[in-house]
Amino acid sequence: MVYGSHGFLRRSRNTLKGKPRDRGKISIRRYFQEFEVGETAGISIDVQYRNIPYPKFNGKLGKITKQQGRAYYININDNGRKKDVLVSPEHLKKINKG
Repeated sequence: MVYGSHGFLRRSRNTLKGKPRDRGKISIRRYFQEFEVGETAGISIDVQYRNIPYPKFNGKLGKITKQQGRAYYININDNGRKKDVLVSPEHLKKINKG
């Protein structure tokens, strides 16, 4: 019997594939974007960059709690549990509330 892989990217082919129109050059604006502490952001994994967060957190919204180097800690709700995930800015999108 052959057993399936249980690696970091298991069962993520469709979620990480992206859309055909998003392929091409890497956005420099997205790479250098900055956030303030307390701002709301969403995790949107872009596979063209390295250091992607765990695929389970793709599409989650949360608040920026602190900054570490270029990356940010974002506080998300994972099935009733509050978690801080370290995400680099190229995998974050600003959410404008208002």
